[in-house]
Amino acid sequence: MRNKNIHKLALGISVILLLIFFGCILSDNIQQSGIFLVAFFIFLAIGFKGYDLLNGFVFTAVIFAGVTLALFYPKYFVSLGDVQLTILIIPLIQLIMFGMGTSMSIRDFGAVIKSPKGVFVGVSAQLGIMPIMGFLLAKFSGFPPEIAAGIVLIGSSPSGVASNVMAYLAKANLAFSITITSIATLIAPFVTPLLMKVFAGEFVEIDVYAMMWSIVKMIILPIGAGLLVNQLLKEKIDGFRRILPLISMFGIGAIIVIITAAGRDNLLEIGVLLMVLVLIHNLFGYFLGYWYARLLRLNHQDSRTIALEVGMQNGGLASGIANSLGKIATMGLAPAVFGPLMNITGSILASYWHKKPADLEEE
Repeated sequence: MRNKNIHKLALGISVILLLIFFGCILSDNIQQSGIFLVAFFIFLAIGFKGYDLLNGFVFTAVIFAGVTLALFYPKYFVSLGDVQLTILIIPLIQLIMFGMGTSMSIRDFGAVIKSPKGVFVGVSAQLGIMPIMGFLLAKFSGFPPEIAAGIVLIGSSPSGVASNVMAYLAKANLAFSITITSIATLIAPFVTPLLMKVFAGEFVEIDVYAMMWSIVKMIILPIGAGLLVNQLLKEKIDGFRRILPLISMFGIGAIIVIITAAGRDNLLEIGVLLMVLVLIHNLFGYFLGYWYARLLRLNHQDSRTIALEVGMQNGGLASGIANSLGKIATMGLAPAVFGPLMNITGSILASYWHKKPADLEEE
């Protein structure tokens, strides 16, 4: 009961902080308002932690606190002395991918043999629907070429760990979700550059081979190292596996904050429209992914899994690619916006499906 009261108090404080924030805005104290908005999201996260229905939004609230910090106080997240903080992006992605590798084994790919049709449907949906949607949205966005290319980039990236978490919460097929994520991630070094060449080539120049090598360094090498460590050490790294979700969340949060700070001026200029387009991209991913799977006669549970795999992309990887191209402040914006939004929509969709078991939908 005491803990419950703490969470209720935190929610109450968050409401007061939000009112103070709006008060500062109305009185033209915009710069001073930032700290109150940051505190609002932090107390909101503490409040959400005490409720099962809201617990899935804790990470998103923390991310929004970080993004707000980066928007109001960018200088603290752009550089440290003479060192640009963007150099941390690729090592953080490699750490996340290494952790993913330590959690994988050859058995995880058993679903490819057991259900090749389902895996093909899932991977083709993810690497077909989202790049095409990204191209259409970028084409009609009116954004500068590099920012438009970022919309294609997030669509051309594979799914990440977040989709597996949402599949678990939605009571979808978790093993199937992990398999699709793993296969899509492993073929990304070869497929993503080609998709970018086809769909983003008119926006920016794409060096396919350079991008392939960049993604190999971010994905294949660290995942391979993780698989090797898992095979050799197994139970000895159980402690690392337990803290892996925290490491991944910290890494993703840090990447989003750094990108937001680096691209702050562009984001303030086109932020609202970019959020709308990214949200459309994300929601259509769920919708088209689900009905594509149903059209190909997959059951409701597997169709839900594919919907989440298609709608939830690996924003961290997309950000790393943008950084490797030297375009983090432009091409990296769409992935930075996509991440927090997909966590909100994914949590809502997972909660809805959690309460509505898939077997009730079966004919």
